[in-house]
Amino acid sequence: MADGSARATSFISTQEHRRFTEFANAVRKHRYIGLCHGMAGVGKTLSARRYARWDSAVDLLMTWGARQESDLKIYADLARARAVFYTPTVGSTLRELRQDLPRLLDRVDICIDHHVRPKGQIVVSPRKHHVELLIVDEADRLSNTGLEYLRDLFDRKGIGLILIGMPGIEKRMGRYAQLFSRVGFAHQYRPLQDEELTFVLTRRWRDLGLAMDEADFTDAQAVATIVRITGGNFRLLHRLFVQIERILRINGLNAITDDVVEAARSTLVIGVT
Repeated sequence: MADGSARATSFISTQEHRRFTEFANAVRKHRYIGLCHGMAGVGKTLSARRYARWDSAVDLLMTWGARQESDLKIYADLARARAVFYTPTVGSTLRELRQDLPRLLDRVDICIDHHVRPKGQIVVSPRKHHVELLIVDEADRLSNTGLEYLRDLFDRKGIGLILIGMPGIEKRMGRYAQLFSRVGFAHQYRPLQDEELTFVLTRRWRDLGLAMDEADFTDAQAVATIVRITGGNFRLLHRLFVQIERILRINGLNAITDDVVEAARSTLVIGVT
């Protein structure tokens, strides 16, 4: 759910995504630091990008060239989110953070300002700061100095801050008293469960032009195998269905069977997630 290929598919608003949205709204409203943690592939990144409307805005923010009429919708999306999404590079340096984050915050502020400012109004005062939330993905990559810079940025800007990472990130943050004392919320992002997993699988069946029937033994067997293989991991589920679609197409099949699922699984490298 969090990788680039998964973002290319239609978004499914799961219960975990709704819980993340409530968590992000609380951090944004109360201007706390929030910690979001979960196993790899459960959907943390996709939910965060969705919340910040980042997929539609990232190209504009990175290229930062001449404006077009179509950019107005992006301004409106950013104005609704009031958020910046950022992923530090592996081995990210303090210099990178000092360059990247203020620039992103300023650019999103400018976009939002274009949306909220009355048309034709002449700006005679300093531009307002509109961003209310900074979401930092892959926070496990940050050095101690990088974390200290984020704490300082959080204090100076007065905005909410969400740090997303793997399980155990809350224990690491607990070793930094000044930062941890500002943590107001923690959110565990969980794999898909039971009825919700069935709902997502039904959508996947439909995306392939098929109808899943829980009363059909073949479908029920295939579902059980998928659940066993993926454990409700959204990213792994997406990867598996890419291979299922390929196998159905190559062999001219029109049903997802246990054998099809096992054949798809054999093409994947599945590690510990």
